[in-house]
Amino acid sequence: MEDRLPFFDRARELARLRIPPDGRGGFFVVYGRRRIGKTRLIKEAVKGAASTVFYTGDERETPLQIRALASALAGAIPKFDAVEYPGWGALLDRLAADHPAKFVLVLDEFPHLAAQDRSLPSLLQKFVDGEGFRGVTLIICGSSQRMMQGLALDAASPLFGRANQVLKIEALPPGCIGKALGLRSASDMVEAWAVFGGVPRYWELARGFRSAREAAVSLVLDPLGPLHDEPRRLLLDDTRDVVQAASILALVGRGAHRLSEIAGRLGKPATSLTRPIARLVDLGLLHRENPFGSPSKTSKKTLYGIRDPLMRFWFRMVEPNLARLDSGAFEKAGREVMGTLPALVSAAWEDLARMCVPKAEIGGRAWDAPSRYWGPGRDGSPLEIDAVARSMDGAAILVGAATWGDRKTAVKKAVELRGKASRFAGCEGKEPVLVMFSRERLSAEGIEVLSPSDVMKVLAD
Repeated sequence: MEDRLPFFDRARELARLRIPPDGRGGFFVVYGRRRIGKTRLIKEAVKGAASTVFYTGDERETPLQIRALASALAGAIPKFDAVEYPGWGALLDRLAADHPAKFVLVLDEFPHLAAQDRSLPSLLQKFVDGEGFRGVTLIICGSSQRMMQGLALDAASPLFGRANQVLKIEALPPGCIGKALGLRSASDMVEAWAVFGGVPRYWELARGFRSAREAAVSLVLDPLGPLHDEPRRLLLDDTRDVVQAASILALVGRGAHRLSEIAGRLGKPATSLTRPIARLVDLGLLHRENPFGSPSKTSKKTLYGIRDPLMRFWFRMVEPNLARLDSGAFEKAGREVMGTLPALVSAAWEDLARMCVPKAEIGGRAWDAPSRYWGPGRDGSPLEIDAVARSMDGAAILVGAATWGDRKTAVKKAVELRGKASRFAGCEGKEPVLVMFSRERLSAEGIEVLSPSDVMKVLAD
């Protein structure tokens, strides 16, 4: 069922990865989680280059890697593989002396090469700094964000400060998923994004299925599915302690959103989890939330959630049911598990609503990035609001609610929204602008209503 996607125009990334036209060359670092489209982006960027060698590192010993790269280079430099190179230094010296003009060398999955020979970054520094580098465009790429960040962004790294550009490749915009999967209904797009997020390789795998539900069952829930073990692969790329990272994500998926809750269930002091949780946040697997108006470092109010949609789907719906799914009664277990999908889609819809706010003109104004609010209202009783944002001119406050329920539920939410705005202290001295993000179209006086079509259109860029 797999079908290759067209290349989605990553105009900003391509502009930064453009090969200098004057032939001077340059050094570029590209990284991001696996399956995010790094290799495809680089291949688009080097199209039309006079001479390009693309080499993908693996886990073989260094002498075998050197021999394989020499063989690849022989396609651009005659007889480059006619000699044996005792190490990376000898190969790079020969490359500096004999490379053709406007030559492009791409070293994909570079962390595999560096892990086998720790001297390689220092030798590349010498190569990049040398006179022989002129006319070469060197691009190193990797899925291990931890290693790539260390190589390019750590001041102690030999390659620090050498790169023309250091690009972290992020997920594609949610609004692109309709075109990718051939979906016409914006509601179907929201459901698909709730499972597969913005990762193009997941979209390729999901193309051809009749629905996101069918794709999720076959690709993720099924023990033989290609994405059934995806979280472990992602964690192996970037974490030293996979068991601890998976345990944290599993607990968050099951509803433990505070550091104290996570620590208590693991039987560990909270201080011992500060660094591993921060790492998961840096990797884009967790997100940290504080209520609107609270300092970002107010740890007692901080909540953690799973940021990546596929990881959230897996740790909320697959991980708690692994034994049942793997027991041989997969079809029955799968139906029961997918019965809880609407709750997951509802959470994803809230995320999309908040993502939409700074990109949309709501109430005729531009808005800052929104946050949720939870805490006391003006009357001292508990108050929760799905989205709160300040207008860019500082004169207004957006108060928003998101619902994935039926029309009756949406009407009820609209009534509740008016009450919440009147109880929210943040509206004092500001013009309140009320907005509903609703699957069902409705008309509510004094409330702007955005549908899935509106939101996905805004989020297409």
